[in-house]
Amino acid sequence: ALTVRFITRRFIGDYDPTLEMIYRHVAVIDGEMVHFEILDTAGQEDSLQIEEKIKWGDGFAVVYSVTDRCSFDEVMRLCFLINHLHASPKRSGPAEQPPVVIVGNKKDLQFDRMVSTEDGENLSKALKIPFYEIS
Repeated sequence: ALTVRFITRRFIGDYDPTLEMIYRHVAVIDGEMVHFEILDTAGQEDSLQIEEKIKWGDGFAVVYSVTDRCSFDEVMRLCFLINHLHASPKRSGPAEQPPVVIVGNKKDLQFDRMVSTEDGENLSKALKIPFYEIS
């Protein structure tokens, strides 16, 4: 839903959250045309699959649901894996860390919340990665 909203500027409530998709999009950012290829992994990968997808990416939004503690618990592992794989000398080019943000989604579902804003902020500070909560 987050990716579809970015591309269409509309909220589409009817979609398959388990379906992996690659979205292509062009946007003007700071006066420049930017071509995006966004891989929405839907969080269904095993370890080998996720490593290949992390190697593919140049930037990452690690998204969890504030209504799902297990999804939040995966954030630290994924951030460490991103740092490890992009610091590896096996990658072509310099070992530069890609941009990463942590995103807590579904903040409008306050009554179903299992992860506090403070939890997200504390993890963000510990990992030195920007943090946002959205709905």
